[in-house]
Amino acid sequence: MRQDRFVARHAAEWDAFERWLDARAASPWRARRHRSGWDGLSDEEIPSRYRRLCQQQALARRRGYSPQLTARLQALMQRGHAVMYRPPPPPWRRALLFLLAEFPRLVRAQRGCLWASLALFALPMALLFALVLRWPELAYTVLSPSQLAQMESMYDPAGADMAFQRSGQTDVQMFGYYIWNNVSIGFRTFASGLLAGVGTIFVLLFNGVFFGVVAGHLQAIGHGGPFWRFVVGHSAPELTAIVIAGAGGLRLGLALVAPGPLRRVDALVQAGRDGGRLCIGILVLLVFAAFVEAFWSSTGSIPDPVRFGVGGGLWLLVLLWLWRGGRGGVDAR
Repeated sequence: MRQDRFVARHAAEWDAFERWLDARAASPWRARRHRSGWDGLSDEEIPSRYRRLCQQQALARRRGYSPQLTARLQALMQRGHAVMYRPPPPPWRRALLFLLAEFPRLVRAQRGCLWASLALFALPMALLFALVLRWPELAYTVLSPSQLAQMESMYDPAGADMAFQRSGQTDVQMFGYYIWNNVSIGFRTFASGLLAGVGTIFVLLFNGVFFGVVAGHLQAIGHGGPFWRFVVGHSAPELTAIVIAGAGGLRLGLALVAPGPLRRVDALVQAGRDGGRLCIGILVLLVFAAFVEAFWSSTGSIPDPVRFGVGGGLWLLVLLWLWRGGRGGVDAR
């Protein structure tokens, strides 16, 4: 084949491959398949395109095409090799990139289940909070008198200063307890989705009702100040993790009840794979919430403006992270 025909046949492929390399070199942290507005080759196409380029470079050499052409193909092949066969990133970088980009993208991919989980958790909590404020005796139909008495004792304004004073050893012990408690709630919320989603729905409703009744009761009897000062710091990561776990559980339930075009077992495997990755981010959120709860929320010397400011800042950071994280297409490679 003459060189001009060879070039005419394959030049578009070389140009597309070169555009992909140039774009990656200009922004090495971005994966092409996630960048908005990118209309070039996707990352999935690159291995086959690279093999074709190697074959074309070998043909050009064997047929004695011009040095300029073979040099260009050789340069493209070397650049592609440098990208495709570079050493893998260290584990800490892969973990960081997962948390910064892949996890928020995965959460947003569960949009429908996420909104359903939020409604099942937040609406009963807000409703019971308002009802208990209006009719305080309603709290005794949901929780036992001993449970309410325990909550009243924990957040009694008269003993609030003592409740917020703990030793360093106690803080560490409570940190371990909060990890166990938070992770167990998150795991139950997610794993109960295997009961056709009914288990997850029950757990979300139960926790929403429980939190709403407790908050409403404490506010109604005048214990709201210590309660809100304590929960405001760790509420953002903890409640967000519960809602995300609920979304993962509902996704499992949908895979069983309404698998769509997939076989039920295939839909369940895919939902379980996504749910397992969600659980990694959920675990990080819950451990962070336990850390804040043990070492920040229980510190009584922190002024209220600082305490509520940090709590509001954490809500803003968590929501921005889940909304914007990974939209630029961070590349884990």
